[in-house]
Amino acid sequence: MAKKILVIDDEPIITMSCQKALQSEGFEVHTCSSGLEGVEMFNKDDYDLVIVDNKMPGIDGFEVLDKVKAKRPLQKVIVISGYNTPEQFQKAQYHGASFYLEKPFTPDELLEAVHKTIGSDD
Repeated sequence: MAKKILVIDDEPIITMSCQKALQSEGFEVHTCSSGLEGVEMFNKDDYDLVIVDNKMPGIDGFEVLDKVKAKRPLQKVIVISGYNTPEQFQKAQYHGASFYLEKPFTPDELLEAVHKTIGSDD
């Protein structure tokens, strides 16, 4: 059975490129464009991995991360960010991120982060 991944980012090009790269590796991918929608989707289904942008209007990625971890403390979450500072990395760790991936990233870098975080079905 394919591992299920939820991608939450307000930039359609990011969700689309993540979906394409992850599906090419056999993952089942669900996407959404806001933190609120992501939390709603997370609450309705089980995911092997959540990938969330840290800067979004409304509920940001760290708020999403807090809500996800409150519901499922062991949930694996990758935070993606275009604001690459040591403070952002530390904040992601503090909120319980499993991995921090800097934008822009290549499909190979995304897949490497996913495999390091949850493995694959191989």
